[in-house]
Amino acid sequence: MRVRVVAVLVAAVLAAGGCGAQQGGVGESSVKVGGVLTKTSASGYSTKDAEIGARARFERANAAGGVHGRKIEFVGAEDDTQDPAKGDAAAKKLVQKDGVFALVPVHAPNFGGAAFLEQQGVPWFGWATGPQWCGTKTGFGYNGCLAPKTGAGSQTWWGRQMADLLGGAQGKKVWVQTSDSSGSKYGGRTIAQSFEAAGFTIAGVDSSLPGAAPPPDWLPHVSKIMAVKPDVVVSVIAGTKFNAGLYAGLKKAGYTGVLTDATSYDANILKDPAQAQAFDGVIAAPMFEPFESTAPEIAQLREDVEAVAPGTRLTQHLAIGYWSADIFLKILEQTGKDLTRERFLAAANGSFAYENAGFGRIAYPKDHSEPNGCGALVKIVGGAFEVAKNLKCFANVPLKP
Repeated sequence: MRVRVVAVLVAAVLAAGGCGAQQGGVGESSVKVGGVLTKTSASGYSTKDAEIGARARFERANAAGGVHGRKIEFVGAEDDTQDPAKGDAAAKKLVQKDGVFALVPVHAPNFGGAAFLEQQGVPWFGWATGPQWCGTKTGFGYNGCLAPKTGAGSQTWWGRQMADLLGGAQGKKVWVQTSDSSGSKYGGRTIAQSFEAAGFTIAGVDSSLPGAAPPPDWLPHVSKIMAVKPDVVVSVIAGTKFNAGLYAGLKKAGYTGVLTDATSYDANILKDPAQAQAFDGVIAAPMFEPFESTAPEIAQLREDVEAVAPGTRLTQHLAIGYWSADIFLKILEQTGKDLTRERFLAAANGSFAYENAGFGRIAYPKDHSEPNGCGALVKIVGGAFEVAKNLKCFANVPLKP
């Protein structure tokens, strides 16, 4: 009987992977991670390039020997198709089936796995565009929380950078266009305050656009904007098709002011001639140092990406994956050799602070509840990108009701 019991125990150990089995994604020589992205969606919005960015940063770390002797085992990223339920299922698969230590990168506007990851104590890193990121202990936005609660710090960098670019905000009107999705509407609120803090007059914040797919007729939306005649139109919409339709409609109606958004710093939009024309002159607002910069951190990013995916076009989503992975690695380093999720989260949420010219600065736990306040401006001119304002960080202000 005793021999049989021992045999059963040995079989159980072997089934679990033997003496070198990973515990919570941590092995003697590896740390397993995977991500959740919106690779495909009805609106055409895709963050798939974030996978290349994360892989590039992880591969450089691995080439240098890993972190405390452990290399990053990157299992790739799941596609949530911009569906919260699929995002939740993807998070559960990565943790419960694939056995990852953390989710890196998470870059999905409607990510639905936040509650599960928080309950399980699983760290996740990415672009914190929605309220599901904020106020958690496990969700780490590479640029902080972009959906702060009333009274918490809210960014002013976009408005202040634009004011500097335009030679001042005095007497200039801004229209903020969002969709009817919760994330887009919340973003419209914080971004409107950013421009207001810089001295612009908010002429309107409209959330009548459907969030699922572009409208068949842009004229009613364009007419609202043209009736106000704003100096700046800010689009807070996730999707190239949305922005292309809005911008083309405004230009056709004779709009000559400034068009700006947070998602158009993407070389893929310039492949189609009609899209390129619609986006010509648009000011994109990335929350990292532009690829056209001469900063050594950007040269390193380019080198890392070329090493894993030669000839890849650099996109905003790629950069978000890269910088999310970079911050994860920094916390991993500070946690030390004795690695558990509990120790990792204690290191991250203790008094972690990190500055890098590539994305600005980050400090946890403070930035679980407010953005890091950093951003740049890039102008699309003749099918190419030009740095309009290099990355700069500004003080946040309390978000108004």
